[in-house]
Amino acid sequence: MDEQAPDSLPSSSTDQTSSDGDMPLRINRTPTGVQARDTLPETDLDDTQLYFNRELSHLQFNIRVLEQALDDAHPLLNRLMFLLIFSSNMDEFFEIRVAGLKHQIALGDDTTAADGRLPKAVLAEISQIAHTQIDRQYQILNDTLLPALETHGLRFRRRDQWTDQQKAWTRAFFDNEIMPVISPIGLDPSHPFPRLVNKSLNFIVELEGKDAFGRAGGMAILPAPRSLPRLMALPKELCEEGFSEYVFLSSMIHAHADELFPGMRVRGCYQFRLTRNADMSVDPEEVSDLASALRGELLARRYGSGVRLEVADSCPDDLTNFLLRQFELESDDLYRVKGPVNLTRMMSVLGDVDRPELLYRPFTPSIPKALKAGSLFDAIAKSDILLHHPFQSFTPIEDLLREAARDPHVLAIKQTLYRTGSDSPIVSALVEAASQGKEVTVVIELRARFDEADNLQLASRLQEAGAIVVYGIMAYKTHAKMLHIVRREKGELCYYAHLGTGNYHSKTAKLYTDYSLLTANKALCADVHKVFQQLSGMGRARKIDTLLHAPFTLHERLVEMIDREAQIARKGKRAHIIIKCNSLTEPKLIKALYRASQAGVECDLIIRGMCCLKPGVPGVSENIRVRSIIGRLLEHTRVFHFHNDGKSETWCSSADFMSRNMFHRVETCFPLLDKKLATRVRKDLETYMVDNCQSWLLQTDGSYQLQDPGKSDAISAQETLLYAYASKS
Repeated sequence: MDEQAPDSLPSSSTDQTSSDGDMPLRINRTPTGVQARDTLPETDLDDTQLYFNRELSHLQFNIRVLEQALDDAHPLLNRLMFLLIFSSNMDEFFEIRVAGLKHQIALGDDTTAADGRLPKAVLAEISQIAHTQIDRQYQILNDTLLPALETHGLRFRRRDQWTDQQKAWTRAFFDNEIMPVISPIGLDPSHPFPRLVNKSLNFIVELEGKDAFGRAGGMAILPAPRSLPRLMALPKELCEEGFSEYVFLSSMIHAHADELFPGMRVRGCYQFRLTRNADMSVDPEEVSDLASALRGELLARRYGSGVRLEVADSCPDDLTNFLLRQFELESDDLYRVKGPVNLTRMMSVLGDVDRPELLYRPFTPSIPKALKAGSLFDAIAKSDILLHHPFQSFTPIEDLLREAARDPHVLAIKQTLYRTGSDSPIVSALVEAASQGKEVTVVIELRARFDEADNLQLASRLQEAGAIVVYGIMAYKTHAKMLHIVRREKGELCYYAHLGTGNYHSKTAKLYTDYSLLTANKALCADVHKVFQQLSGMGRARKIDTLLHAPFTLHERLVEMIDREAQIARKGKRAHIIIKCNSLTEPKLIKALYRASQAGVECDLIIRGMCCLKPGVPGVSENIRVRSIIGRLLEHTRVFHFHNDGKSETWCSSADFMSRNMFHRVETCFPLLDKKLATRVRKDLETYMVDNCQSWLLQTDGSYQLQDPGKSDAISAQETLLYAYASKS
């Protein structure tokens, strides 16, 4: 035989011993005859080298979003949108993830995740990457997007670019709209540094001269009025012909700051913004009323400890150091920016400008024929119906609730609400149903991050209408997306259910990809009913037959199904797993996937955001491929497909592969029992796996590589699904 022995075998038989360490292995190492295969030691799947850090992986996702701002395949205003989304994402990243690390360090807690990296080391690397990427963000804005927008007639006027007429208009606007509501705060012993709201726009001002009370100049703080927009459109008559022009509130305040300090000279005026810890913690052992506790936490969030300081790049060092001391921050927490400190507020331009050629071509979500005529209950009773949002409309779910509210045969409605929106048609339908005297029970998760205030408001609205409002389980967030309807038909009680991967939110249903299952399947409906009973009542865990649900059976069964696929592979049979979710961080699930890969299972993972699993590691994860799809729509579906020796199973879920979803939340995972629907979802997944222009492949070193179609036809999964399911306008 020509085949050589593996390189990992020692060159001499004397330097390798048998497994018991007593005798050297006497094996053939010549080119003649049979060569021994290397027996690799069993891999330690707890090895920290096999895991990426969660926070750093999260940061990589944000960078992939920023990259969209440079992609000419997106219309120009949508490229700006991606840049602004990056800004918003980074705000939340600092408010939650960085804040969490800082808190951990402050407590002296050196607990590490599966990657083994200490909090201080992670924080230091975050700072390095974040500084680089935020600098890059402003460079893209100033050098690429703004010039490109100007060539298309959209201009953002800086102070030194104002015409005389524009100067007069901004002066009048300042006098009439800003001056009456702005409150300058001089800093002296009787006026200590003010408590500034999280992420608010402020200015630090250097002054010369004496004020009315004889106080010598020093420093003052100007909090920008939060009631005013950060970006104003100039009147059409003041714009250059063919242009829509905008000015920033910060520019107007800066230009007229001297009017706020009469008789004194403004030596410098510099914008800054403080990002605070916005994570909310409610101790279940110490809370008797969750709603009241959250109202207190919402106030506290506005004034949490500082985690990041953004200042204008022109701000002198002595002022930035002064601000750092005030907020108890280090130099690594300082971000000098070349532009507005809150770019997210530029998002208003997208809705203000009537330039359809600079935005994505609109589409109309389709509605299946079965749902277009007659009663929705009749349609669902005939067969399960699966909707893929936003390619297919979310309206049928709203219509089902409206029909249920008005149908005299409907007796009871139960629903979970996580993120819904205060003006939601869903809530309006539930209010109508309760007003009609139906039994309406709503499980509202008050702790949906940054939606707490809206959820408190809609809870009050539902209670006033007569609905029973339950705040879920104190120690577990209710993240499951479920609807259960009881209807009397021909003297018998019949049951209908909706199960989804996404929230009951009309607006996000147009932007996020999600699956919705409408079913009258008796087993599924019975399980949904049992889950609701667990949420609203008390007692031992109910036996759930068809659904998987966290924190009880979901994690265990997922590990079992992954291991089952590994057993099939060991028998020499085809084995394949496809997992699509937002994040993959839970160590035991990662280990199960490693074991499956080692057994020969082909694992295709479509993970939009965080992924702690390391693909392509020899002997561990050669059979695992991880891709992230970033495009026009936010990928939000959670789908788990197992080949299962030809008896394939496809599951949809509200849960990601994260510890919080598996152990600290109420989640559901539902099988697609209709083979046609399951086949359809599998084909959807296969479409994502052939995407070669919006698909980023995760490399073994943690970097992501954007796929390039090269000379092949470009394939976008999202565009393909749009053309497959949606109606084009």
